[in-house]
Amino acid sequence: MIAWRYLRARRAEGGVSVMTWISLIGITLAVFALIATLAVRSGFRAEFVDTILGANAHVTVYNMASVDENGVSQTGIPDYTEMAARVAQVPGVTQVAPLVRGQVMANKGQANAGIEIFGIEAADLANIPRIANPETADGDLADFEQGIAIGSGVAQALRVGLGDTIKIISPNGVKTAFGTSPRVNGYEVTYIFSAGRYDIDRTRAYLPLAEAQSFFNREGVADELEVMVENPDSVDDLTVPLLSAAGERGLIWTWRDASGSFLSALDIEDRVMFVILSILVLIAAMNIVSGLIMLVKNKGRDIGILRTMGLSEGSILRVFFICGAFTGIIGTAMGVILGCLFALYVDQIFAVVNYISGGNAWDPSIRGIYFLPAKLQFGDVMSAIGLSLGLSFVVTIFPARRAARMNPVEALRYE
Repeated sequence: MIAWRYLRARRAEGGVSVMTWISLIGITLAVFALIATLAVRSGFRAEFVDTILGANAHVTVYNMASVDENGVSQTGIPDYTEMAARVAQVPGVTQVAPLVRGQVMANKGQANAGIEIFGIEAADLANIPRIANPETADGDLADFEQGIAIGSGVAQALRVGLGDTIKIISPNGVKTAFGTSPRVNGYEVTYIFSAGRYDIDRTRAYLPLAEAQSFFNREGVADELEVMVENPDSVDDLTVPLLSAAGERGLIWTWRDASGSFLSALDIEDRVMFVILSILVLIAAMNIVSGLIMLVKNKGRDIGILRTMGLSEGSILRVFFICGAFTGIIGTAMGVILGCLFALYVDQIFAVVNYISGGNAWDPSIRGIYFLPAKLQFGDVMSAIGLSLGLSFVVTIFPARRAARMNPVEALRYE
């Protein structure tokens, strides 16, 4: 009762309502910033990993280089059908797709783009989630065998749409008596996909496997096997079985090997951001100390009278501890509400920010993905609540103890 009376005291009655409001707003904004940052961090990581796993192989199986009788280095897989069958029998493997890869120049009129061709069977292409998603693609995968599938970024760079014909130019083309001449083929665009990653959509195209083998002079040979597994997070556990199935020349490259450095950088950034925002919460909590010190100073006479009436030190401590803790609890609750609302309506908020900034708030060519993701996780919210309440309670103890140890005689000496 006494603590509540102090919290709602008017300034004329010696209250410190202004400091209380400053502390409350500071805690609210700090918790809001912490939850919003954690949500965006979790969303960005989840979206980035999902684009990796949804548009790329979880494991790539290929052969180490060997030299044939003519002294030419060979890295292809001539028995890719048999190898694919062996790899598919490994427990945990869900799909194995032979691939032919090559870098070429794509042309349409005066527009050119450097792209990477993936030669793949139509049935295997239909099992790649981010590529075969009808909600983000134009065209029908049933027409894939009659043409070429390109990313939305490639289509934009070449200014083409469904039904247009583009030229594919490879410097390693037809071998003649006078050397190797470039190979130029025209293909109709039958499918335009969007994988959700700028670098993939801007550089990737798919051709039927047989057509790609012919175009790149790899008849009867695959460059690698694209392997999808049931649990990508446990892909390291499949290393030994996959190597055994691939054979003595087999090598593997997992998605963690390809993106491990970037994910490690994200982990380091996450920890640094959490520490920085924790300091922000601590600074906001220190306002509670300032407000309580002023409250204790203004209520010195009250403390003396209460102690004279028989109130114990513990009771005085609890009075002022409740004053500070209540501010921390209310500020934390308001910050959690604001942070959760931000995470839930981040798309609408970002649309407004993007409109105000003229559409330049998010550059997918720099950030890789097309939008600002946010993923609200229970653990992140609880860590923010625990940090804010813990700091609020700890910093409140010191001025509360000062009030409890105040000598009633000294408090009332000049009254």
